[in-house]
Amino acid sequence: MADLKIYNSLTRKKDVFTPITPGHLGMYVCGPTVYSDVHLGNCRTFISFDIIYRYFLYLGYKVRYVRNITDAGHLEGDRDEGDDKFSKKARLEQLEPMEIVQKYTLGFHKVMELFNNLPPTIEPTATGHISEQIEMVKHILKNGYAYEVDGTVYFDVEKYNKEKPYGILTNRKLEELLEGTRELGGQDEKKGRLDFALWIKAKPEHLMQWPSPWGMGFPGWHIECSAMSGKYLGTQFDIHGGGMDLAATHHTNEIAQSEACYNVSPARYWIHTNMLTVNGARMSKSAGNGFLPGELFTGDHPLLEKAYSPMTVRFFMLQTHYRSTLDFSNEALQAAEKGLKRLWEAYQNLKQLSSQQLPDTPADAALDVRVRELVKGFDDSMNDDFNTAKVLANMFELTPVINSLRGGQIPPGSISRSTFAFLNKQFTVYLKDVFGLREDSAGDNGRLEGVLQLLIQIRKEARAKRDFVTSDKIRNELNEQGIILKDEKDGNVSWSFG
Repeated sequence: MADLKIYNSLTRKKDVFTPITPGHLGMYVCGPTVYSDVHLGNCRTFISFDIIYRYFLYLGYKVRYVRNITDAGHLEGDRDEGDDKFSKKARLEQLEPMEIVQKYTLGFHKVMELFNNLPPTIEPTATGHISEQIEMVKHILKNGYAYEVDGTVYFDVEKYNKEKPYGILTNRKLEELLEGTRELGGQDEKKGRLDFALWIKAKPEHLMQWPSPWGMGFPGWHIECSAMSGKYLGTQFDIHGGGMDLAATHHTNEIAQSEACYNVSPARYWIHTNMLTVNGARMSKSAGNGFLPGELFTGDHPLLEKAYSPMTVRFFMLQTHYRSTLDFSNEALQAAEKGLKRLWEAYQNLKQLSSQQLPDTPADAALDVRVRELVKGFDDSMNDDFNTAKVLANMFELTPVINSLRGGQIPPGSISRSTFAFLNKQFTVYLKDVFGLREDSAGDNGRLEGVLQLLIQIRKEARAKRDFVTSDKIRNELNEQGIILKDEKDGNVSWSFG
């Protein structure tokens, strides 16, 4: 098999992948911050790494895939001051912070299941690894790359940069980075403007805090990933991934912390996914063009003309390379819906054809060679930095051949038995195992809508007859399947994925 080449953000070029341990892969991906519903940008990242994870499994690697849950220490604005996002949300909703964490972690897992993402092999939480983070901070202090001020421990960026380039991941010099930061105020306790907190002193009213050698406090956001990746994958592992928005600060700080603690860069290959846009504009809540996965699935958003199934959205994402900007539009999603339907029809036709007896020697040698080349191109494209778009292009080129073989326009004996077996196997494996597409969600979401409206009508009739046993049974059974019914004031009933 040809070499797998990965675009490495650290070297800014495609590098041949060579695992630290032959046949094994260690991969860490920054997971969600669970104080709110997971947004679509995160979903793109997690779907991209699910494909990468699946491809390594397809290649035969034994993979340890670690994706964390950030459930503490993430401050507003990603700075070292301000309120913790979990504490703030807990106060707003009058709940314990861990109730917030549980609510949105469950919601995140449900969305990942709808997208058919495989679970990671390990999913550690920040709050479950406080002792590991404290130990790492102690090592960094001992090595002279951090300092304490009144219970808060800061990483000394300028001291570190004298020995190793702090901006190596983004290829920026310290002087450039300093130009983009604010001047220190008279009360600021940091030595340098780029210094960041490893451990933060907690105010008495702070809801989430733990004892440490420096007093009651909580970890900084960046130290969490370094401590957890180091525990489960070792001081150096194969791949570290995340969204491109994490490269400049979070991942840059991870590299610095790990180097300062272990004197080795944490990962050999850094992979970053690109951003999302909507109709050409960057997706954001402030612009009013940001929508959640659930809104895509129900169509309940002003920018959406209809609902789109999770598999349609997943397939849509696969059509664009993970390092390219992905633009959402109704036209693009509807085209993806039609394209996915075409591939499933081709897959069904392959299943029908598999029972036919084919010759050892093809009647059409040129077609036989072309089919083999297109199928072989699946692996070749994935080995070129996981180019899912190119694989799909090959699959679409094969689709009319498959359909014509099934329909009789191309005689079945035109390709050889071995070529058909190769086509049948790889088309199926890529569609289901590598790309993680599910047939049961591939069709028009209108059918689901129709079934739900029928159940809602039956429930309305039951309630009108005061048959609350049937009414509650319909609502509760749907709730068990992750579908929430909401009775509106005007008498209508809406539904959403819970």
